[in-house]
Amino acid sequence: MSGSLTVQNEKERDLSMAIRSSHEGPTYMVKYLSLLALVGQNAMVILVMRYVRTRGGDMFMATSAVVMSEILKCATSMLIIFYLHGSSFRRWAHHLHENILLQPGDCVKVSVPSLVYTLQNNLLYIALSNLDAATFQVTYQLKILTTAVFSVIMLRKVLSGVQWISLVILFVGVSIVQLQPESETSLEANEQRPLLGLVAVVVSCLMSGFAGVYFEKILKESKQSLWLRNVQLGFLGAIIGMITMEIKEGDRLRLNGFFHGYDAWVWLVIILQSLGGLLVAIVVKYADNILKGFAASMAIVVSCIVSVFFFDFKLSFQFTFGASLVMLSIYLYGRYVPKPMSQRLEKISTL
Repeated sequence: MSGSLTVQNEKERDLSMAIRSSHEGPTYMVKYLSLLALVGQNAMVILVMRYVRTRGGDMFMATSAVVMSEILKCATSMLIIFYLHGSSFRRWAHHLHENILLQPGDCVKVSVPSLVYTLQNNLLYIALSNLDAATFQVTYQLKILTTAVFSVIMLRKVLSGVQWISLVILFVGVSIVQLQPESETSLEANEQRPLLGLVAVVVSCLMSGFAGVYFEKILKESKQSLWLRNVQLGFLGAIIGMITMEIKEGDRLRLNGFFHGYDAWVWLVIILQSLGGLLVAIVVKYADNILKGFAASMAIVVSCIVSVFFFDFKLSFQFTFGASLVMLSIYLYGRYVPKPMSQRLEKISTL
């Protein structure tokens, strides 16, 4: 009798696992496709941005490009919501009214990461003004570790010992890849305040980790759709971007105009940045911020390799060693994933 019950239990368990896997299959596909797309998008942004910022001619205002990318992200998300509601303007307007205008508290909650990112960007300017480029590039990679720490604290994420080691390897690898030998010393080195710069970049890393994990928590725990969240973030980001543009480049804006220096390449940067904002939301929704960090690190390596053909970038032992560490960290993180709690309990019960 006990044998038949055991067989029956195994059949029920196999059936439940099959049903679960059938539901998780599309999610895993979206997860890895979005990660691959994010790697490609980040690499393209790095390359195209480098081209438009180093060529000759009139330079566009970076702050205006940020505003346009946020507006484009917001508009694209609204069009997707319109399509998902059967292309009915009435249902689309009712959905936006019900979930945005009638829920101001929810919008305030979503505004937290936007405000934190704005403060973070200001801290980065302080850090860059008081640290040499090499120190800044290495220290800023601490955001990889702060993201993992906040994921464990805020999302109760479980990481294996090997995964923690892989994050440290990733930190070292990306630092080596981005660490370029300085051929010149700054004439203003005596005016720098290294301690202030170090504090600014460490606080910036903490803010980056918190904002990313906070946004992930909102996406995964709220009933609002991914696209609605992008509408809110895009709208708030555009407002904050306009305020930042006025503060930093108000005189230049009034003198030359909003679209000064724009051409097809600048619009490509804006489109890629907007696409990146949408992809980040998808990755955070279906994967997590730690994997997003791995994707961003891989994009740095890919962009450096492509730069060999377009920007006369020369591969060095330093770059090859750092890139190898990044690859190793990605393998270790994906290979040694801790088993779900249900499987661990099941294993204990069979002992």
